[in-house]
Amino acid sequence: MTETERPAAGGPRPLTADDRERLGARAAERAAELAADGVVAVALTWVDVGGIARTKAVPVQRLEHAAAWGVGMSPVFDTYLLDDSMVAREHVGGPVGDLRLHPDVDRIVPLAALPGWALAPADRYAQDGSVHPLDARAVLRREVARLASQGWSARAAFEVEWVVSDGDGPGFTPACNGPAYGMTRITELAEYLRELLKAFAASGVAVEQIHPEYAAGQYEVSVAAEDPVGAADTTVLVRETIRAVSLDHGLVASFSPKVEADSVGNGGHVHLSLWRDDPAEGPVNAMSGGNGPYGMSAAGEAFAAGILVRLPALLAVGAPTVASYLRLVPSHWAGAFACWGLENREAALRFVTGAQGERARAANLEIKPFDAAANPYLALAAVLAAGRYGIGSEFLLPDPVEVDPASLSPLERIERGIDPLPSSLEEAVAAFASDPVLTEALGEAVVDTVRSVRHGEIDLLEDATPEQIAEATRWRH
Repeated sequence: MTETERPAAGGPRPLTADDRERLGARAAERAAELAADGVVAVALTWVDVGGIARTKAVPVQRLEHAAAWGVGMSPVFDTYLLDDSMVAREHVGGPVGDLRLHPDVDRIVPLAALPGWALAPADRYAQDGSVHPLDARAVLRREVARLASQGWSARAAFEVEWVVSDGDGPGFTPACNGPAYGMTRITELAEYLRELLKAFAASGVAVEQIHPEYAAGQYEVSVAAEDPVGAADTTVLVRETIRAVSLDHGLVASFSPKVEADSVGNGGHVHLSLWRDDPAEGPVNAMSGGNGPYGMSAAGEAFAAGILVRLPALLAVGAPTVASYLRLVPSHWAGAFACWGLENREAALRFVTGAQGERARAANLEIKPFDAAANPYLALAAVLAAGRYGIGSEFLLPDPVEVDPASLSPLERIERGIDPLPSSLEEAVAAFASDPVLTEALGEAVVDTVRSVRHGEIDLLEDATPEQIAEATRWRH
């Protein structure tokens, strides 16, 4: 089922007999194309509440049946913790039950980094064809549809940061030794980075830039913005491509928020812009060309303000691990304070105008505190819900912050209304669980499961030192 076949206001709907026939026919065509390109198996992937990509795979000859009728999988994986233990909840958890993974046929991508394999983001349905309440792709589609019903669309992209290790075992050995952002790191791993770029291009990923980052052995890749569901699909594809190319070069990649306790972590910053269609002008970016702060339109400002005011609760899906709060500290460009500013990399919400002359296209918001342990579908769904509520409530932004908030005295921060974001996962979950907007948007099943999985990880790592937390999380994302 394509996006255009889904109801505009309600998001995904239950599968009908006609849907199954159409999906099967489309999958049969795609299977023939994939087989002709040497693909022998398709990995049906989805991301669990803990941010880990899970999968079941089918031979390419089985794709038609999988698209029409799904592939069985236990719902319990939504309650898995980072060590693959589980928590049982009212909605999911335990050995009983089944759901069906249906590949999104139009998003199947041959994996250039894994010859013979293709990746298909999976939609999850119950056996009767109803949408599974914990299907994060469906939750995001629903929020996209709600935004569209008000005349708006969003464009999004995730920055992907990762480190590469040149060693076996649980420890981390940086695979390059050059300085932060230094050309030396390109030279040291030139062949690896070249193969990465070739694999991205062959998989249809539009890379905008790739560069060494701050931490030891760390790199970052930025990709082009697209529709929110596509952006989430792409970030899964990017990470699995990085993982495969790394292994092919004898390296191991980690996307963990905190690979080493005494170093900076891996972010998963979200770039987001709000758009409307103008009959005369075509697509118009609400983050530019207006009379609001730095050229935002009234709707763009309200959208940004809606996200800003809900950042403490949003962290439960955007910075979802205990390790996330080892990363989320002041003066580390992680955005540890709930404030916004023009090109301020210490503000949780950075406003990016782009260069003079391309601002109508480029202006966007960057959400700094999020990291790569997040389920990208849930993170974007929650952010869109917060922004949509901001538009409906005509929120206004507070004054921008032009300095590192940590450089201000506590009294100055209080006077300017600059609050620290939660310093622990427990604080973030408390804010999330009591937030009525996110509860309504995500649904009871999602909110209950997120809360339970987060508390499960808190209990799991209750007595752990920062070093032990980093080690437990290092190779899970």
